[in-house]
Amino acid sequence: MVAISSTPNFAYMNYASTYGAAVTSTSSNTASVAKSHQESTSASASATNVTLSDAARAALADRSFADVVADARGKLAKLLEEAGRTSPIKNQQLAVDLSSLDNRELYAISSDKSFTEDERAAAGLEMQRRLEAALAGPAAIARVIGDYTGLYKAAAAHLDGLGPEEKASADWKAGRDAVTEGLKQLQTKPGNLPAAGEHDPVSIYLKLADSGGTGAGQSMENLSSNARTTLDRLYADAKAAGRVPSFSRSSSSAQFIDLSNFSSRSLSSMVLDTDGRFSNEEVRAAQTALRQKSSATMMAGLQNATKSGDPTAFSQNVIAAFSSLSPEERQAAGWSDKMYQAALDSYSTTSKLMQMINQSGSGANGSLAGLMGAR
Repeated sequence: MVAISSTPNFAYMNYASTYGAAVTSTSSNTASVAKSHQESTSASASATNVTLSDAARAALADRSFADVVADARGKLAKLLEEAGRTSPIKNQQLAVDLSSLDNRELYAISSDKSFTEDERAAAGLEMQRRLEAALAGPAAIARVIGDYTGLYKAAAAHLDGLGPEEKASADWKAGRDAVTEGLKQLQTKPGNLPAAGEHDPVSIYLKLADSGGTGAGQSMENLSSNARTTLDRLYADAKAAGRVPSFSRSSSSAQFIDLSNFSSRSLSSMVLDTDGRFSNEEVRAAQTALRQKSSATMMAGLQNATKSGDPTAFSQNVIAAFSSLSPEERQAAGWSDKMYQAALDSYSTTSKLMQMINQSGSGANGSLAGLMGAR
C-alpha cells in the first residue's frame, strides 16, 4: 500500500516497505491515517470500466513514455479543473476521481518528479485503490471457501495488467515473484495462506484489511463536493446551449443530465447526501442510476454463474460483489447484511449438498455430474 510522506515514491509495489510497515506502527499519525482510510473503503464496483477496441489498446501501448507523461499531465489538469480543485489530495485522501487514467499514466505520475508531491501521492493512492478493488472480492471468497488460489490468481492478473515501465521495476518483479511462489505453495496446501515473503502483495493486503488500513478511495465528503461541482457544470453547459437541464430523456427540448458515468461511490454520496448539497430531484436521479448499476452487477454475476456450471458460483459472486462495495455504497444501494448472510447460507447449503451427493456414490463415478446425467 502507499503512504503519504515528505519524500514520496509512489511506484505501486513500494507500499511493501512504506505503508506495509505502518500496520504495526503505534504512532498517532499512522493511527489517524488508518482511521480515515477505514472510513472510505473503496470498491471494484466503483471503478469506471472503459471498453477499448483492440486498435485503441494497441495505440495506447505504442505510446512513448514521454507521451504517456504528457497525456497524464493533461488529463490530471482537466480533472482538477472540472472538480474546481488545485490539488488532487485533501486530508491525505484522494480529492478527485482518477479512475479514467490508465495504469501507465498513473505510474508516470507516481514516478516522474515533474509532478507535485500531492499529485504523486494521489497516483499512489489510486494504485492502492485498484489493488484493493482487484483483491477485495476474491479475498472474501477465499475466506468463505477456505482456498486462497483464486485470490492469488487475481493478484497475478492485476500485476500482469500493469504497464511495461512498471513491470520493468524491481518492485514489480519482487511482488510478482512472491505471487508466483504463493501459487506454487497453494498447489499442495490451498487452504493455507502462503509464506511468500515480505513483498507478497496479497499478504500485505490481508494484513491491512484486518487492521483497518485499506480504503484509498475518495472520502464521501470529497465525492459529494466533486459531484456537486460536476452537476453545476453540466447545468451551466446546458443553459449555455439554450436548453433546460433535465433528468428525463422524454423531453426533446431539454438537455438530459446523464448520471450513468458517475461512479457508484459518487452516486452514493448523492443518495446519502449527508451534507445537504443536493435537491430531492437530484437524489432521486442518483438513486435510479445507482439501482441500475447494482442491477447490472447482479445480472453479470448471475450470467457468469450460469456459464460456470458451478452450483455455488452465484453465491460466490454475490459475496464478492458485496465485499467490494464500501459501507456507504451498500447503504445507498440497499444492500444489507442480510443479503450477505443469505449468500453465505446459500453457499454453505449448496456445498454441503454437493459433498453429500458425491460421497453417496450416486451416478457415474459417484459424482454430482454423474447424478445429473452427464456422459
